[in-house]
Amino acid sequence: MFYALEANALIYYLSNVLSLPLPVYMATSMVFTILRVFDAMNDPFMGLIIDNCRSRFGKFKPPMVIGAVVGAACYLVLFTDFGLRDYRFVAVFAVAYILWDIFFGLNDIAYWSMLPSLSLDQKVREQMGAFARICANIGMFAIMIGWEPITSSLGNTPSAWQLVAIVVTVLMLLFQLFTIFGVREDPQIKQQEGKTTLRDMWNVITKNDQLLWTTLSMSLFIIGYMTTTTFAIYYMQYVFGNKDMYAVLAGVVGVAQLFALIIFPLFSKHMPREKLYFYATLLVLLGYGVFFFADNSIALVVVASLLLFIGEAFIQLLMLMFLEDTIEYGQWKLHKRNESITLSVQPFINKIGGAVSMGFVSIALVLSGIKTGDTAAASIDSSGKLILKLFMMALPLVFIITGYIIYKRKYKITKEFYDNILSDLRARGDIGEKK
Repeated sequence: MFYALEANALIYYLSNVLSLPLPVYMATSMVFTILRVFDAMNDPFMGLIIDNCRSRFGKFKPPMVIGAVVGAACYLVLFTDFGLRDYRFVAVFAVAYILWDIFFGLNDIAYWSMLPSLSLDQKVREQMGAFARICANIGMFAIMIGWEPITSSLGNTPSAWQLVAIVVTVLMLLFQLFTIFGVREDPQIKQQEGKTTLRDMWNVITKNDQLLWTTLSMSLFIIGYMTTTTFAIYYMQYVFGNKDMYAVLAGVVGVAQLFALIIFPLFSKHMPREKLYFYATLLVLLGYGVFFFADNSIALVVVASLLLFIGEAFIQLLMLMFLEDTIEYGQWKLHKRNESITLSVQPFINKIGGAVSMGFVSIALVLSGIKTGDTAAASIDSSGKLILKLFMMALPLVFIITGYIIYKRKYKITKEFYDNILSDLRARGDIGEKK
């Protein structure tokens, strides 16, 4: 929920609510893109901090708390209108955004790197990962469904957006308490006592070939996924012709992804991950094909969304599982366990995906004729609609299929290989005996 408002609606807030002059909007968009890339480079350092954390509260929870509190304060600055409409706005936005991104990354990395410390069993991880994704998606799609009608009912003013941001921030802090007070690590997973150095951090990332290939494959998928979802509000307003129907689209997407995550464990019991990934990619391909010709047909939009986002939900969860398995692979290969540095590539991937997708959106808004002055256009012509659809559907499909091809050719941690890795780690005494 907290991340979803920024990822899906902040660009709309900048382009359609604040009425920034075009040069200021373009400068802000450029800074937005550059800072996301720059801050993504900081995520491994956040992972290093977490891996070196030693406290009576554990390894993961102190960074989670610090990241949540500081990130919340910076987040509210992003959605506060200080009345600036010149390049001072760009400066304030840049400082607030980079600080929010850093501390959100600290919180996010600590949370997701705690998950593989709860179990070594692949099936248990799939169940926990599915449950975590279900909860995350409920929050995300509550925002995707609610932000447009809520902000519109409140007047679609900067103060309305600030109020929504405050509510989202309070909810985020409250829900953090469930993890802080309710989760315990698996005692059979041993943590090394020695500190992880900068050189160790570099080796954890660069010498784990499976981590690198997973990162590349996942990055391409996320770029495609986030490009499509960021364009959704513009599609409903300018192609479908009714912005109010965005909430319906978001609702369909939410139902599709939640349904996919609920049924994922049922499919994973009877089908290897390799086949699941193939069939999920096929659903995505079919979904984009239907979406491209849907235009103002709500029936086709619904069918396309179901196909597309059921497939994408499967791929998202599979990517998380692939990433978590590279932790034990790295421990087996490098003789050191570093969950947080390894899992730091996930927010890195999300930020790179967000940066690239935001760049695509900003370019498409100008090329299609949506953003040509201080205010957004009320409508666009057929060529503008085609540009919007190509950026929203054709371009993401290229990235997603390329990511699948890289996985197919380079990823080698099958279930059999993973079980052999665990046997070797137990024989070496690097992890405890299976209970």
